[in-house]
Amino acid sequence: MKKLLALAVIAGGVLFVIKRNKAAKAEADLWREATAPTERPLGSVSTNGSAPAKAADASRNN
Repeated sequence: MKKLLALAVIAGGVLFVIKRNKAAKAEADLWREATAPTERPLGSVSTNGSAPAKAADASRNN
């Protein structure tokens, strides 16, 4: 009975480590995708997250 319990504990530990490694890999892949540079401009959205200034807005700031 003790051998079965020990085997179950070891199997649970192995499964826990495998699950944790898969989650870490998935998070790393998601982070890599989210921070990858784009090959083309995103229209009116700047790559640094701020909106670019328009010509009309720039003339009003003077």
